[in-house]
Amino acid sequence: MSLSDSRKPTRRERKSGISYDLVVFVLLLIGATFAGRYLVSTAGAPIRQALESLFALRSDQAMWYLTRAAGIMAYLLLWLSTVWGLVIPSKLFGEVLSGEFSFDFHKFISLFSLGFLGLHIFVLTADRYLPFSVVQLLVPFIAPYRPLWVGVGIIAFYLTLLVTVTFYLRKQIGMKAFRVIHYTSLVAYFAAVIHALMAGTDSSLTALSLLYLVTSAVVVFLTVYWLVRLWVSRTLKTPGTTSARYYDDHHRNSQIDEAILRK
Repeated sequence: MSLSDSRKPTRRERKSGISYDLVVFVLLLIGATFAGRYLVSTAGAPIRQALESLFALRSDQAMWYLTRAAGIMAYLLLWLSTVWGLVIPSKLFGEVLSGEFSFDFHKFISLFSLGFLGLHIFVLTADRYLPFSVVQLLVPFIAPYRPLWVGVGIIAFYLTLLVTVTFYLRKQIGMKAFRVIHYTSLVAYFAAVIHALMAGTDSSLTALSLLYLVTSAVVVFLTVYWLVRLWVSRTLKTPGTTSARYYDDHHRNSQIDEAILRK
């Protein structure tokens, strides 16, 4: 039994077109929001004091450390999601990965990255050194700290949110729109890189500079590889040639992938 068979959609899911993992994610997000509001209220003072004592949250830099850590995790997950999204159509690993498992894993890490992006953004409202308002975190280019580059990061967040939501709307919007919207994930990724380099306080560190350089190079390579493969498959179609056989294989694999996505 393969990993892709570990969870099949229920009859209710197939009938309604709604995936339960999205419902669970939304419920967890709502629960985390209410939990946060409780902790900052008067009723949550005992729990807040215990957490402050346990994790040294009284420090003015505690929230800053947390948002930086969440930002790095969000970046790595967004990078992995972008790489995975390029590997699937490029067939770089051939038949090693099954189409259904690859698609489900791609959807999962996109949700995971979105969760860390949310943590990275909204923990700044509790920062004591440089607090942000909710409006400043949701509207681009009005933040008190490096507004241009923070605004680029906010746009990257919205694009990532859009791409992730379309995983659950592909039947409603159609495969063509689904693919076009997913192309914007590259824009979201490179916007996140610019945000990290220009607004991140750790971007001057050698380790993180190398991290951004290497990960960006991988995405650029995979993007070029995908575009070249796409160009070859669309232009070299002479019957009876190796190129034609390559195109036929690519077209057959694309049809298989599309059938998987339509499930």
